[in-house]
Amino acid sequence: MKFQLFLKRIFDFFGALIGLILLSPLFLITALLIKLDSPGPVFFQQERVGENGKIFKIWKFRTMIKGSEKSNLSVSKIRKLEATGRDPRITRIGRFFRRFAIDELPQLINILRGEMSFVGPRPYFLPRIQINKALLTQRTRVKPGLTSLTIIRGGVRLSEEEILKFDFEYIKKQNLWFDLKILLKSIILVLSGKGFYGK
Repeated sequence: MKFQLFLKRIFDFFGALIGLILLSPLFLITALLIKLDSPGPVFFQQERVGENGKIFKIWKFRTMIKGSEKSNLSVSKIRKLEATGRDPRITRIGRFFRRFAIDELPQLINILRGEMSFVGPRPYFLPRIQINKALLTQRTRVKPGLTSLTIIRGGVRLSEEEILKFDFEYIKKQNLWFDLKILLKSIILVLSGKGFYGK
């Protein structure tokens, strides 16, 4: 198991490094389109819960209108908006980025820094901690992932209970081969235009 984790860390580090280098032209184009589409920063950062409950800031390309993160929407309301794809907070170009998961690519920075992995349970944002606080410790035994088993099993269409079910299934089964299969299926999902939302 320790050797598997070692291989995973090596894969994560060099995969993220190579990915950032190869995708740098796409990053520049994406940044330009964001600035042309709406006022506000290129990147969006938000505190998330990482391995062993450690709080870190996740990186994303901004896909929402500036200031939208300050809205007082409940977690359930946000999930409903994401599932329907009719979130009024999302910018025009943001909808395209989400469709092909381009907004998630800056998380390669988090992977390079050792805060995330390519595959693992998606990192909770802080309001969701209260929903499943009793299960948080078990869920954060591993690093959060850029993609996950829940992504390829239905994304935001899944209930909180289903998300936890698949997260725990991943934690139990995790190995490098399982990660590679999830990663490949995630890439196929993204190229099909369904992004990380499974629509």
